[in-house]
Amino acid sequence: MVFDCDGLLVDTEARWSVAEAALFARHGFGFGAEQKAMLIGRTVPDAVAELTSYFGRPGEDEQLTAELMALVRQELDAGAEALPGARRIVAECAARVPVAVASNSPRALVEAALARAGLAELLPVVVTADDVVRGKPDPELYLTACAKLGAEPGASVAFEDSGTGAAAARAAGMYLITVPSLPGRAVDHDWLLDTLDDPALLGWARTLAPIAR
Repeated sequence: MVFDCDGLLVDTEARWSVAEAALFARHGFGFGAEQKAMLIGRTVPDAVAELTSYFGRPGEDEQLTAELMALVRQELDAGAEALPGARRIVAECAARVPVAVASNSPRALVEAALARAGLAELLPVVVTADDVVRGKPDPELYLTACAKLGAEPGASVAFEDSGTGAAAARAAGMYLITVPSLPGRAVDHDWLLDTLDDPALLGWARTLAPIAR
């Protein structure tokens, strides 16, 4: 069982949006749904590559990365809460099967977000953009997480909120449960939910057969 982090387990996506809006404003651009869709779910290098093109600032990847990370850290320092149902569904799954996080964010930000949300102890296996060559939508993050869990991807479940992450899980051959963080946008899925707090999801988790560890 492999979970995304930002926007799926922890309400960091709202913090990222504030930071991104501030960066866009700093460079003289507005920030709305179109701009958010351009960035959501991407690794920081991929997002910055989009920004250098959008802002017309070729060759300034390093500067824009530093600006964005400073703004994001400022927002995350204010705290990030677990999204509704996140702690309960992770706890139910972790009690029965091996679980992990696979995130396109840098490790320092992921671990800080999980700790602030009270999820770190439930998710000891964390794979981030720092641990792979290619982030989502490439399947490497999910394949690496499954390998660390000793699980076959085809027999594993991915939880995602973005199109980028969903593409990675699909490419890894995993069953895909999707809880979109951007309302109104179609995202690939095998099971589509509005929230992790859905009673049907909790009931499903409680039917999982425990695996010997």
